[in-house]
Parts: sequence; structure tokens; C-alpha cells
Amino acid sequence: MPAKKKNSLSASAAKSLLAILKTRFENNMPRHADIKWADVEKRLSANAEALWSLEEMERTGGEPDVIGRDKKTGALIIVDCAPESPSGRRSLCYDPDSLESRKENKPKGSAIGMAAEMGISVLTEDEYQHLQTLGHFDQKTSSWLSTPDNIRKLKGAIFGDYRFGRVFIYHNGAESYYAARGFRGRLIV
Repeated sequence: MPAKKKNSLSASAAKSLLAILKTRFENNMPRHADIKWADVEKRLSANAEALWSLEEMERTGGEPDVIGRDKKTGALIIVDCAPESPSGRRSLCYDPDSLESRKENKPKGSAIGMAAEMGISVLTEDEYQHLQTLGHFDQKTSSWLSTPDNIRKLKGAIFGDYRFGRVFIYHNGAESYYAARGFRGRLIV
């Protein structure tokens, strides 16, 4: 039996994941009304690393789903659509630099670092705002967002949530972490 490649799933794990993703896709058609599951399955089946990243998103509670296509390339855009910030990705500071700067009470990791390990990107503010047009996410939690360099240079980072019928984007020290703050990821396939 051949050894399993790094960042790939066994055939049975891939089949199981595709079944979960198909059910979620079919149950949430308003997120991707102009996209057919056959196209999604074809793209995912041809990309072992993307399947591995999606498994990581699923394993950590992200409930990934297709929310559109890249206008320039036609690639699928898949993001975490769990109602709250993924439970397996909370209590993280913003990035590896902020993690390193903490001398005491360090969190288990950083949002940017974990996203990189998973092969995904942290949502930008615009992507987060778009996601919120597809439902109301983070009504009890919050999610770190990809932070502009000028804010990060001042040791800050941004995050978002949905409260009082609207989306709020806030700031915090990048080294902070909270049990109710995680991050949402994006994968382009």
C-alpha cells in the first residue's frame, strides 16, 4: 500500500468529505445559486491539497461551503459558513509576531499561522462583509480579519462580528486573544 502523501486524504476520507460538502451545498443553494455541484466535485476531486485544506476547515468546525466564483479566473470561492467562529480555531492571537511578543499566558497559536498551516487565508474585511450578506454569522463570537499593514505596524489587528442587526468591524491589540474569537478561512479552487 502506498504511503499517504502529506496534505492529502485517503480515498475513503475524500469520499466522506465530499458527501458532507455536497449535502451542505444542496442545503444552502442561495449561497451559490449559479453553481452546479458537478463542477464543484470535479474541481475538488482533481485537487488533493484543496481537499486536505477543506478537511482541516471541517475538522476545526468551519462548515466550509461555496459562496461564489472569482470574477477573473472562474475559480470557486469556499469559506467557513459555521454560524459562529469555528470552535477549533478560537483563543488565538492574530499572527506569529504577536504570538512571539507575548511573554506570559501565550495562546495556543495565531490565526494567521494556523490558516497558513491549513493552506487557507483569513477573510479580508470585504470578504467578511460579503459573507454577512449570505446570513448572519458571529452573533455570539467574533472573527479575526486580515489586517491592513498600516494597522498591523501599530501592533493592532481587526476583527468582525454581527450584533444589533449589523456588521461591526473593530480593532484590538494583535497579541490579544479571547475564548469567543477565532477566524474564518477562505480557499480558492
